[in-house]
Amino acid sequence: MSAPELPVSKGIDRQREHQANERTFLAWVRTSITLISFGFVIARFGLFLRSLGLMLGEGRIAVPGWLNSQTEGALLLVAGISCLLIGTWRYDRAFLQIEAGDYRPGRRWAWIFTFGLIVLGVLLLPFIFSSVPTVGEHPAPESKGRLLPHPDL
Repeated sequence: MSAPELPVSKGIDRQREHQANERTFLAWVRTSITLISFGFVIARFGLFLRSLGLMLGEGRIAVPGWLNSQTEGALLLVAGISCLLIGTWRYDRAFLQIEAGDYRPGRRWAWIFTFGLIVLGVLLLPFIFSSVPTVGEHPAPESKGRLLPHPDL
């Protein structure tokens, strides 16, 4: 006894659904790789800047408690790992639903991930707009909108 054959259109539709599921999974993987890489670069670049400041004799760079490049990089790294886990779970769930012929798209994780990235972005805002002075740095004079050269230049 052979397996029942699916009509050609059903087989093609099922194949397209699986291919779409795989493309979606690869988008999650690309996003995950991007977040992890960006987090690593931010953490390492902060370390590089502090080392450069010490080599140039500017003294120790003051870094506020939690607002530093290592924390921000770690947050992005965790977001990337979470993205990969969620993407893998969604891929597997969609695969099983496609096989059962009972695919139901879900929006919950899209909203959760969006909210998480919004929170991460809000946490990054103070880091972007803050200027952390180094020891021995001269305070900038009031420029009233004009750019003035640094006193040491």
